[in-house]
Amino acid sequence: MNLELRPLPGFTRAAIDPRLSLRLALRELRGGLGHLRLLAVCLFLGVLALAGVGSLAAAITAGLAREGQSILGGDVEVRLTQRFPTPAERRAIAAAGVTSDVVKMRAMLRGLSGRAAGRELLGELKAVDPRWPLYGEARLAHGGGNAEVRRALGEGAVVATAFAEQLGVAVGDRIALGEAEFTVTGLLAAEPDRAGEGFALGPTILIGIDRLEATGLLQPGSLYRSHTRIRLPDGRDPADVVERLEAAFPEAGWRLADRRDGAPGVRRFVERLAQFLALVSLTALAVAGVGVSDGVRTWLDRKTGTIASLKACGASSALVVCTYLLVILAVGVAAAILGAALGALVPAIVVRLAGDAMPVPPALGLYPGPLLVAILFGLLVALAFALPPLARAGALPAQRLFRGAAEPWPWPSVRATLVSAALVLLVVVLAIALSPEKLFALGFLAGALGLLLLLAGLGAAIRRAAAALPRPRRALLRLAVANLYRPGAMTGQLVVALGLGLSLFAALAVIETSFAAELRRTVPERAPTFFVLDIPREAEPAFRAAVPAGSELALVPSLRGPITAVNGTPVTDLKAVPEGAWVLRGDRGLTWSATLPEGNRLVAGRWWPEDYAGPPLVSMDAEQAGLLGLEVGDTLTVSVLGVELTARIASLREIRWDSLGFNFVLVFDPNTLAGAPYSFMATVSPPPALEAAFPARVGAAVPTASVVRVKDVAGQVGALLRQVGIAVRSAASVAVLAGLAVLVGAIAAQARTRIYDGVILKTLGATRRQLLGSAALEYAGLGVIVAGIALGLGALFAWVVLTRVFELGFQPHWPTVLATVALGALVTLVLGLLGAARALAAPVAPVLRAL
Repeated sequence: MNLELRPLPGFTRAAIDPRLSLRLALRELRGGLGHLRLLAVCLFLGVLALAGVGSLAAAITAGLAREGQSILGGDVEVRLTQRFPTPAERRAIAAAGVTSDVVKMRAMLRGLSGRAAGRELLGELKAVDPRWPLYGEARLAHGGGNAEVRRALGEGAVVATAFAEQLGVAVGDRIALGEAEFTVTGLLAAEPDRAGEGFALGPTILIGIDRLEATGLLQPGSLYRSHTRIRLPDGRDPADVVERLEAAFPEAGWRLADRRDGAPGVRRFVERLAQFLALVSLTALAVAGVGVSDGVRTWLDRKTGTIASLKACGASSALVVCTYLLVILAVGVAAAILGAALGALVPAIVVRLAGDAMPVPPALGLYPGPLLVAILFGLLVALAFALPPLARAGALPAQRLFRGAAEPWPWPSVRATLVSAALVLLVVVLAIALSPEKLFALGFLAGALGLLLLLAGLGAAIRRAAAALPRPRRALLRLAVANLYRPGAMTGQLVVALGLGLSLFAALAVIETSFAAELRRTVPERAPTFFVLDIPREAEPAFRAAVPAGSELALVPSLRGPITAVNGTPVTDLKAVPEGAWVLRGDRGLTWSATLPEGNRLVAGRWWPEDYAGPPLVSMDAEQAGLLGLEVGDTLTVSVLGVELTARIASLREIRWDSLGFNFVLVFDPNTLAGAPYSFMATVSPPPALEAAFPARVGAAVPTASVVRVKDVAGQVGALLRQVGIAVRSAASVAVLAGLAVLVGAIAAQARTRIYDGVILKTLGATRRQLLGSAALEYAGLGVIVAGIALGLGALFAWVVLTRVFELGFQPHWPTVLATVALGALVTLVLGLLGAARALAAPVAPVLRAL
């Protein structure tokens, strides 16, 4: 008999019939997803993380833009340090629109009556005029808006509710600020321009600007800032006002801002954190890609009979690939859309759970941009990881139908591999193009790719090492070791999928515990106990007398002023200023010294003689000078009380910032600033028995001075680090969840093989308990291996960050770090045992009949 296989109607080897491919794809979808659920779960998690981070960043940015006038306090703000506008400047400012004046400085609030009597706390004093706020709504705790706040200010002082919580201040109590006494007439619950003021050392104290002089806090050299806000007429462009003021007073030394960027510091922080979290989420999406690849391969493995039947009936490889690609795309698009939809809800969830911790209220709404970007990245990653197994399925010969699982899968073609690589490259290029700091994004992605390749190499090495080990005598242990390198073993994929997420968690645990140890151990050893600010120079003898005997005291003169020009070029005209050059943003602390400050090391140039009386010289921080390309001999121009001062760089210093003492980026020679009005700053470490009484002693001797406890500042920094750690850990958890999804998928993919193995071993006399013990050994070994790799890589990454980036000590709390990775090993063991128990529950007889 002569049998000839001919293509059935509708099949052709020469071309792809789109309608036929679509019909076959719909039929496959009606049959259920099967192992494509792993693809859906992994893609859903990756897109959810990207969409959530992008939506939250967009909501905060939109909130900054929407509330720009309220956050800034006006359409335009003119900010001056240690001086007020001159009459000519004030006339030009007033010509632009309605103005409001605010003066900000630090001050000690001392309780005189009630529960707060005899207690004091550092606060941020804000003296406002009757027109404050020009925009937004201030609210009192007991109710009432702007009108009620203004009425309360006319009768006394309004303090933030934090004073009630920390000192017990209540409405009607008497308090002292500097040399003046006030009655508390209200507790401030909402301050519209608070977000634009940056880091604060204490809660807000509001008083009328006409009462400021009575406090005696405005002394020559006092550190204060004058803010004049302008409300423009409708239709007036704030950029035009800024340009006119800059042109009219080029040497004013002021900082001008408009409503388009009311809180630049908050915006930069949000952008950087969002970029980092987005890159972490993209790395987690790469881990999810491993699950996509495993899910597609396992699903296609179950479809070998269907694929071979199609080919035997005349279907071309192109038709097979097109059909199953449509199925994968349908599942991927649905999972990506669902992940993006849930990611769009992240801003609302964050506001509900942690709204009080947000720098500004996010503008809740739908932001299509981040969602579309997340969906695009998700589909590109899914295609990149799905194409290789799909191409292998397309190359499957029809004869496989009759050979069962005996014939290995063919490798994907070179073309398919190149297409997959091109998709990965496209993802990387898009990620870099969409990042505000492209160099950082490139470095991060290169490091993440290197880590993934390293994990893949370690996974392969573990398989080879397991195969090379001597065969254990105990049969169950031999079976557990063999399962690590047997054909179809998922060891390599699991090391990659679980290793990355656990490495991130281990690194975070090392960094956080090391930083906590730095605050707990190193800070008390190196740092002073108190900072004392705004000591009038005529009050220096009284302050020295108030310092207890046996105290460690360091007293330095201080002014503030911005850098306005570098080598004669105005800062506003500088091109490509490095992101890390913070010395050019805002005001800088200025001092002078005849000798090299303690904790500083000269790295270039020479220090001036103690009796130097020549042209202005300045010594600069070497790191900031390097970022700006400055060397000894270059010049800097600084605005001091409205006077432009140009000095030549005489030396560069390496500063030991972790000493927590007074470290100035710019130190002038003793002659240049000695005639300027200045105040003193001091670091004091009194005997431990006198620490509690020290703030009161200083307050009684120098009422205008502000006392800051170093532990309080360190606590605020630690709280900020913990908040950032929570955000990073949330993004990294997606990588862990994706890794667990890969583990579950691997267990499901091996279920058939495990069932057959279990049945054969049971037939040979093995008990269920023995087989569970073998599985426990296998997954415990795998969990310990993954945890060990994560511990090593995480600790190495954390060491680099701590010692090279932050220049801190490496002193992690190892029990916490080990508990973090041990939890990952335990989860691996538990999931593995659950999968093994399910496989071993299969009855022997039906399985043997099916063999």
